[in-house]
Amino acid sequence: MPHDHAASPAGPGRLSPDEALKYTSRATAASVGVAAILAITKGVVWWMSGSVAILASAADSLLDLTASLAVYFSVRYAAEPADPEHRYGHGKAEAFAGIFQAILVAVSAALLIREGIDHIIDPLPLRASPWALGVMGLSITLTVALLWVQTQAVKKTGSVAVEGDRAHYFTDLASNLVVIIGILGSTLLGWLWLDAVAALGVAGWLGWTAWGVARGAGDQLMDRELPEADREQIQAIAENDPRIIDIHQLRTRAAGPLLHIQFHMALPPGIALRDAHAIQVDCERRLLKAYPAADIIIHADPHGEAERHGADFFRPEEE
Repeated sequence: MPHDHAASPAGPGRLSPDEALKYTSRATAASVGVAAILAITKGVVWWMSGSVAILASAADSLLDLTASLAVYFSVRYAAEPADPEHRYGHGKAEAFAGIFQAILVAVSAALLIREGIDHIIDPLPLRASPWALGVMGLSITLTVALLWVQTQAVKKTGSVAVEGDRAHYFTDLASNLVVIIGILGSTLLGWLWLDAVAALGVAGWLGWTAWGVARGAGDQLMDRELPEADREQIQAIAENDPRIIDIHQLRTRAAGPLLHIQFHMALPPGIALRDAHAIQVDCERRLLKAYPAADIIIHADPHGEAERHGADFFRPEEE
């Protein structure tokens, strides 16, 4: 008896491109809005206070705005339908945006390491100006709210572009927290080295985060197979028909919000072509119910009578 195999809640192909775009658009628009508000606010505060530190922070927010705009446009491009030049769609645009964000996070981690080492060698007291504290408070509040929105989008879509943007904003939050820790350690406890230790700890965490984002984006660019649990789920859905003898040579790859699936289907050798086609269409519909954004290619084989075919170069040794 057929069973319903529900797809897991996040990851490529689980939502239609339009549904995925709804979540990623919300997250990326919020990212652009937060970066723009902070850049303008810091620019005004710099003009009023003349603080060079706030000017540097405003420049950093402008960089954030540029990066967020890149992600904003990449998720929209990734959700566009296939065209004559890109017949597999544009999903990998998200992976390129993820790599870009991973590089920015890694650079931020490297700069924190440098600052941390400098402050260990030559610890300096940090002074808390009202302007700086006000800007940091606003930045932390907006960033925490943005991270919540981005986290919900990643849970729903598994978007590597939004995940990279989220990692980028984690660096901003971490940087502000390090400054606050340094101020408190310097003014209240006299521990001039505390901000340096905090900076090095945050830098290590950011480096690991950047690696995770880059690895996820790289897997998509290199057409890495889906995790084995996902492959087993796809195979179970595909084989959920007593007319199908087996499914073999399954290949999968993710591209942003899109999923590509192809496999061979063993059928009784004596059935009519019309019947074989109907079985394939039913199989495709089952898969599309679980993976609305999947591109599916099915090749039918007469069970026990099919000759070995296809290039061996693309056949893993275990097959």
